Amino acid sequence: MKKIPIGTKSFSRLVEGNYYFVDKTLMIKEFLDRVTDVTLITRPRRFGKTINMSMMAEFFDITKDSKKIFKGTKIMETPYAAEINQYPTIFISFADAKRDKETVVSTIRTQIQNQWDKYDFVFENLKGFKKTNYERLMKY
Repeated sequence: MKKIPIGTKSFSRLVEGNYYFVDKTLMIKEFLDRVTDVTLITRPRRFGKTINMSMMAEFFDITKDSKKIFKGTKIMETPYAAEINQYPTIFISFADAKRDKETVVSTIRTQIQNQWDKYDFVFENLKGFKKTNYERLMKY
C-alpha cells in the first residue's frame, strides 16, 4: 500500500519511494516558457515549495542523471525533455534554517559550502582577476 509523503522534501525520494504523488512536472515547462530574469515562488506553509524546487533541481542539474526518476512524467512528453540534466544548478533551501540566528546562519553557510564543493571543477581553469578573487574567497 502506498504512503502519503508527509514531510518529504526530496523529489527523487518521493518518486523512488512507495508514495502517492501528483505529477507537477509541467511546472518545469511553465518555468521555461516564461522569459524572466527572476522567478519568485510563494505559497503558504506545506504547499510543496521545497519539493517543487527539488524537482526542478533534479531535472536541470548537470551533475545528475535523472532520466529514471522522470520516466513516465508529463514533462518527458514535451520537447523540454531534451533539457534534462543540462545545466549547473544551485539548490539552496531555507526549510531547515530555523531557531536562533547562529543556527540559521550555520545552516545556510553549510548549504552554500556544499554547492561550492559540488562545482569545484569549475574553478580549476580560472585566470587573471577571477583566479585572484577565488583565492581571496578561499582564505575565509
